[in-house]
Amino acid sequence: MTTTPDPHDAARIERADGRIVVPAELLAAAFDLAPADVPDLMRTGRITSMAEDGQDEDAGRFRVTFWYANRSVRYTCAADGTIVSRVSTDTGRG
Repeated sequence: MTTTPDPHDAARIERADGRIVVPAELLAAAFDLAPADVPDLMRTGRITSMAEDGQDEDAGRFRVTFWYANRSVRYTCAADGTIVSRVSTDTGRG
């Protein structure tokens, strides 16, 4: 039996110069897309995102939410970019 590794297992979301850098494989898996399609979908605004910094007891963490079609995925990350939680939902839009 062959299993495909989950790209979320070892993935990290990087922050550099005020920008968020997310592996295409991570979003492709979340939205059932080919990794090669992700950059164009982001450039054309079909995948959108929002980043937030943790406050109070969550200081040092950050959260990034992505939307595509009728789905969203939210990653909460430690300061070093390690993903500590992931929540996917059907938004009913798109």
